[in-house]
Amino acid sequence: MTGFPRYAIYYAAGRDSALSRFGAELLGYDAYSRGEISFPEQALHAAPDWRELSADPRKYGFHATLKAPMALAPGKTEAELMAACAAFAGKTRPIPAIRPMVDAISGFIAVIPAETVEALQQLAADCVREFDPFRAALTAEDRARRKPEKLSERQRDYLDRWGYPYVMEEFRFHMTLTGRLDAERRGPILQMLRTRFAALGIETLAIDRIALFKQDDAKARFRIIGEWALVR
Repeated sequence: MTGFPRYAIYYAAGRDSALSRFGAELLGYDAYSRGEISFPEQALHAAPDWRELSADPRKYGFHATLKAPMALAPGKTEAELMAACAAFAGKTRPIPAIRPMVDAISGFIAVIPAETVEALQQLAADCVREFDPFRAALTAEDRARRKPEKLSERQRDYLDRWGYPYVMEEFRFHMTLTGRLDAERRGPILQMLRTRFAALGIETLAIDRIALFKQDDAKARFRIIGEWALVR
């Protein structure tokens, strides 16, 4: 069984941002306050089973993955990881900015960039590399859970090297809003989510911070225990 607690380095949009409220309402959970939130009527109207459709992303909170969930390596501590997050954020770097949109990706719906942004790809790759010393080795059970037989050769290599297959060239920034949806259900739900997102009026989104999320045990949701603004 995967070791616990688990930690992840994610992008989260900020406690008081309109984007964070948008995501938290749709997931029914705020990883900042760690509280339950009522679903929007629009979502329940589009899908009466919205609680079930959003169950998987709800466990993680509204985020985009930069360093996937990991148990700490032997000898590493939470305090050391938090210090490493602060040091990482304090290094001067280009701040990626995306043109966000809502679309389907691999069967689920998420906020994604309208086009690839190299500075964002670089930020994600830097997170993967620099926080890897904190990651406990992948267990055989965890590796099997990733279904390596269904991954490409490069994804399998990344799984074995970095503990997660969707890194480096395979990385795709996404802030998940639903679980996987059958094609026939996806259209109306996608339209509803696009309408709600358009109302926010977010034309450009700066990926200007990292957050440390923690999951205490297998039944717990991830929660934010630290957040750091990136230095320009």
